[in-house]
Amino acid sequence: MFGMVRDPVCKVKIKKTEASATSEYQGKLYYFCSEKCRDKFDKDPDNYR
Repeated sequence: MFGMVRDPVCKVKIKKTEASATSEYQGKLYYFCSEKCRDKFDKDPDNYR
């Protein structure tokens, strides 16, 4: 579906416009269902790419 992305931490599909948090890593923007998932990603982004 257009505008849908997968949270790289918990793998849930979310709409880009409804993401609770985002993080940029190596020039790519990642979308998250929660700040908790974003914080996990930020601690070790290579583990989730």
